[in-house]
Amino acid sequence: MKILFVCLGNICRSPLAEGIARDLVAKNKLDIIVDSCGTSGWHIDEAPDRRSIVVAKNHGIDISDLRGRQISPYVDLEWDYYIVMDESNKRDLLNMGFDENKIIKLGHFGADNRDVPDPYTYRDLEGFERVFNMIETCVKNLLSNKLKK
Repeated sequence: MKILFVCLGNICRSPLAEGIARDLVAKNKLDIIVDSCGTSGWHIDEAPDRRSIVVAKNHGIDISDLRGRQISPYVDLEWDYYIVMDESNKRDLLNMGFDENKIIKLGHFGADNRDVPDPYTYRDLEGFERVFNMIETCVKNLLSNKLKK
């Protein structure tokens, strides 16, 4: 199975989701490939936001080697699921022509289908920590539920 986590810039939420999922996949020896990307091209080849790196590291997860990339309807059609952080990401993927049946909000897996808020504008780590905890809960549920809708 192949899962692509998608947010706007691929420097905050989706790298956290990818890092958490990679950690769980490795620990549980799951046959799942994960990656992340953004709908915008603002942060191509950039490392995740330093606050995302710090929060992930505080939880024993290293995402410092990840680099931002933009989703492409020409390159990224092979994914089984596109796990988006919010309604805006979902709309963007639909507008690009991605299969609606493969697009699911991460919040569906433990956050009453709410959007995962973008912590980019937070000035301290507290907001990033809250977002990390939300993402972690949802990713754990996503992997244990085997993507049941």
